[in-house]
Amino acid sequence: MLLNIEHHTRYAYSADVNYTIQELRLTPQHGLGQHVRHWDIKVNGELQPSQDAYGNMTHTLVVDAPHSELLIVAAGQVETGLDAVSQHMALPLPIYLRDTPLTQYSADMLAFAQPYLQPQRQSAVLEDMMHALLARVQYIKGATQVTTSAAEAFALGQGVCQDHAHVFIACCRAIALPARYVSGYLFTVDGSLMQTHAWADVFVAGAGWQSFDVSNGCRAGETHVRLATGLDYRSASPISGMRSGGGIEGMASSVIVNRAASMQEPLKKVNPMQLLELAQLNRAARTEAAQERQAQYAQQQ
Repeated sequence: MLLNIEHHTRYAYSADVNYTIQELRLTPQHGLGQHVRHWDIKVNGELQPSQDAYGNMTHTLVVDAPHSELLIVAAGQVETGLDAVSQHMALPLPIYLRDTPLTQYSADMLAFAQPYLQPQRQSAVLEDMMHALLARVQYIKGATQVTTSAAEAFALGQGVCQDHAHVFIACCRAIALPARYVSGYLFTVDGSLMQTHAWADVFVAGAGWQSFDVSNGCRAGETHVRLATGLDYRSASPISGMRSGGGIEGMASSVIVNRAASMQEPLKKVNPMQLLELAQLNRAARTEAAQERQAQYAQQQ
């Protein structure tokens, strides 16, 4: 499948930002069933390419002139559904058994995962665990935050793709299966997913890395485009960083994935003005919430 992708991320600030530095994991790479035809990142700032410890292509973004808005656009074309080109690992397998604050497992999660350790048919059994996990932790938008841990989402029984990936990874590590977080994109015919997506890779002896999209109850395949991998969301997130100044921040993002040369599907496009308005609305909501907290604090004094 040949996919055209546009990923727009817009920031709006209540005051000028003096300095921004961000790490962008927004560049897909060849391998594991995909081939990048072309890719580009556009932003009003300096980009310094490098490779992180997990083998991801990264760019350090620096904006050192005052700015009240920031737009990052990553776009290109990726061919998917290919035979696995490479199973190369930048780090030793035992690294992917490490717990992180977002992927620590609870006693309940260990009990849930133990029946699914069956080395003779591990790949098939992991599919069973994926379906059982999706039934246990329902996909509910807004039920969790980016800081929600796997144990918290499992206990709550609700979450989104990030939580499903974290819980699945934690359960795999609980039964000594190396697992990693994957950030990327998902093609849907109706364009229902306008954000980045997340799933999990598990290393199965004799089969290599196997990919599981828990939120959709399927193996990751030709509709998936991988951006980065890591131990959890924090080490594989598309954008992370810090700034000096800026007051209150509003952020909005939009992902458009179109199948190339398809006449049967409507062409989906990013609306730049709507994205800016959404970033500004998010900033206004955070401003209002901050004002409410200040008022409550003043009343308590």
